[in-house]
Amino acid sequence: MKSIQARLSLGLVVVLVVVGVAVAQVTLWLFEAGLQRYLEAGLRKESENLLVALVHGPRGLQLDERRVSAAYHRPFSGYYFRIDFAQGTWRSRSLWDLDMPKPERPGLDDGHELGPEGQQLLAYRGDYRRLGQQVSISVAQDYSPVSAAFRRLQQVGLGMGVVALALILILQRITITRALRPLERARQQIAQLQQGQRSQLDAEVPSELQPLVEQINHLLAHTEDSLRRSRNALGNLGHALKTPLAVLLSLAGSERLRDTPQLQSQLREQLEQIQQRLTRELNRARLAGDALPGARFDCDAELPSLLSTLSMIHGAGLAIEQDVPARLQLPWDREDLLELLGNLLDNACKWADSQVRLSIRSTPQGYRLWVDDDGPGIPDQSRQQVLERGSRLDEQVAGHGLGLGIVRDIVEAWQGQIELQESPLGGLRVDIRLPRKGR
Repeated sequence: MKSIQARLSLGLVVVLVVVGVAVAQVTLWLFEAGLQRYLEAGLRKESENLLVALVHGPRGLQLDERRVSAAYHRPFSGYYFRIDFAQGTWRSRSLWDLDMPKPERPGLDDGHELGPEGQQLLAYRGDYRRLGQQVSISVAQDYSPVSAAFRRLQQVGLGMGVVALALILILQRITITRALRPLERARQQIAQLQQGQRSQLDAEVPSELQPLVEQINHLLAHTEDSLRRSRNALGNLGHALKTPLAVLLSLAGSERLRDTPQLQSQLREQLEQIQQRLTRELNRARLAGDALPGARFDCDAELPSLLSTLSMIHGAGLAIEQDVPARLQLPWDREDLLELLGNLLDNACKWADSQVRLSIRSTPQGYRLWVDDDGPGIPDQSRQQVLERGSRLDEQVAGHGLGLGIVRDIVEAWQGQIELQESPLGGLRVDIRLPRKGR
């Protein structure tokens, strides 16, 4: 979301700068062009006044000084003229002893040639015919004050433009933040989906997001329904196959095959492998993993009944303890966690002498689960073997040896780690690390 805001802000800055500079330059150019046209009209009028001041004298053309503006008599006043005709050139007294170049062609000369004392001149040339003679009158005005005013205007405009740009960016950021707030809420709700804190997105969103939210909610509902139906179908399949397998195992141990011990042994071994493989694959297929985003496991609600059931199965002489923080909820599917904890605690109860302990902790990286027992434990060199599916170290203890294998399948589906260690109680500790969902 931040990247979207950054891209929009950068794009707006670029557009505003380019458009602002272009508009400012065009505006200044138009303003200056209009001012020059205005000044051109004034200079044309001055040249016409000088033309009228040309009178017939004893020696031909003569300039009537009484009709000439006083500004042309004051040295370096900023107003200058020169009159070119056949007998010579007349210059205004304001030029003092300097010369003003004659414009190359009639009309306004925007070359702004430097005049007296470094003044920047705006000149106008008019060609006339007076008293039978060809006369060229050039009138100039100091343009430096106008240029200085334009520079000040540009500086003020630049400062105002920077302030306006900053204000627009602030308002734009507020506007974009408000406009993208529904997207930010949707992002937070999707993160909550990953953490198991909700099962659907809120439907109250702007009309632009309505189709997207509806499709996501439909997909979530469809996924949950598909997983539920798959679990029910797999459960039915498992129950349907257990009875024929049990019958075949019973037949394999019957007296009918006692005369063929080798066949009996091979048949029993193959049927047990089929049973183990079937149980393992059914359990793996039933794992929800991250498919149900709204799933949560409430330890306060689920653990007491699970521990009570195990106590009834394994006898009252076995103490099953829990060390779990109050109101702790784990962001995984309830059925998967019951499968995980049920297998861990059931294996621990089979091997324990008198005590089993379940501990769960929340860490910055995720969650830690420990199951300890005070049984005989497992030697270091044999611990990895126990994690293999169907592996057992002691055939005298009831069970088919799939417990830890199923646990490992669940932990791997959640991208976690499982490790067998020596327990503080003297037996085996199963240490499981699970990452937080959405990390």
